[in-house]
Amino acid sequence: MKGHRVGYIRVSSISQNTERQLDGVDLDKVFTDKVSGKDTNRPALTEMLGWVREGDHVLVHSLDRLGRNLDDLRKIVKTLTTKGITIEFRKENLTFSGDDSPMSTLLLSVMGAFAEFERSLIKERQLEGIAIAKAAGAFKGRQRSMTDERISEIKTRVAAGEKKARIASDLGISRETLYKYLGERSSGQSC
Repeated sequence: MKGHRVGYIRVSSISQNTERQLDGVDLDKVFTDKVSGKDTNRPALTEMLGWVREGDHVLVHSLDRLGRNLDDLRKIVKTLTTKGITIEFRKENLTFSGDDSPMSTLLLSVMGAFAEFERSLIKERQLEGIAIAKAAGAFKGRQRSMTDERISEIKTRVAAGEKKARIASDLGISRETLYKYLGERSSGQSC
């Protein structure tokens, strides 16, 4: 029996376009996450790992789309290949099937390390740019997404005894963000 061709796509935010990843590739099923690569909660990845079976072929645009870091990348590749699933990274032209040569394993580690290093450099440059902009008075930070009315609603619901975790979930924000709007610290708070 021939396996399925399965695509995994990840973009860092909801507003980013997924079109360029795996564009024109014939796939039976696609799993798409719209979350930061550093996020451990990647629902589509979790769903894909549970869905794929022996003989399937997983395609990913590039190494940095799959793993949060080198350790995570190697773990995911090993999880897939141990189940008899082939994984292909299109940009790097690398394919892993479990019976890989030592050279393939080395390439995965080296390319994954370069991807991790590149992400670190980008973050470092971003922080340097923000520091320069702040010093020049040009950086004001992210604009507040909650209106005063919405914050008032949050405070009313908390005062009525509603669970903070539920309120945060309803509003699509983290509990940490909810505590920030309440003027509380999250450590030691009950939800």
